[in-house]
Amino acid sequence: MRCAFPALPAALGLAFLVLPPGPLAGLPESLTLLFRGNILLFPDGGNLPDPMPILPSLGIGADYPLAGPLYAEASADFYSTNYDYSYTLDRAVPASLEYRSAFVAGIVAGFQLTGRFAFTDSFALRVFAGPAVDLRLCFLSYGLRPDEITAEGRNLSAVVEDVAAYFWHQGRWFLPVAGFGFEYRILPKIMLGLESRVWIPLYRWWSGENLAPIEGWRIAAGLTVSLR
Repeated sequence: MRCAFPALPAALGLAFLVLPPGPLAGLPESLTLLFRGNILLFPDGGNLPDPMPILPSLGIGADYPLAGPLYAEASADFYSTNYDYSYTLDRAVPASLEYRSAFVAGIVAGFQLTGRFAFTDSFALRVFAGPAVDLRLCFLSYGLRPDEITAEGRNLSAVVEDVAAYFWHQGRWFLPVAGFGFEYRILPKIMLGLESRVWIPLYRWWSGENLAPIEGWRIAAGLTVSLR
């Protein structure tokens, strides 16, 4: 069962992925492609029924030079995990296999301004920040039937709908991102890098939820390969 796909976050995400970050003239020659492999962490405050998710994530990106060290960058990262809805906490929570209800596939689309500072021809620092949206699709988790009833007496299909509603309400899909990384040239047109990013849950400011300080934040660390 797929969750709702609201028009505004969907349009923003598609714009980040489809529209070229800069003028069209000379785009193929100036565009730099980037590929990511990350470990993605969803920290929690210790009050969740299951352990904090630590997920593999793959991503792609492209940047376009604007002026001097400044670039416009579009990116997309892909992940998936299991969720349940905690009616005690009144929110969707990550779940282990035993307690899963919804399978969530996420595409985190972002558009960043990047400062790239080359110390030598082979070594550079990247610093970036910008808006990002998490476009989450929710399905009934594999191996479960929609007419199954939970221990609390709720239909599983209704639980999945509650998970989806939680993600798409109160602007929980909007997660600005900031990060930095280093690149080192290993071949004439290929650079290998290390990168760290953090996504900021601005919705905490207006949602009125009683969350631990770390909950809602996301952290990623991993490798990048850029064709530059």
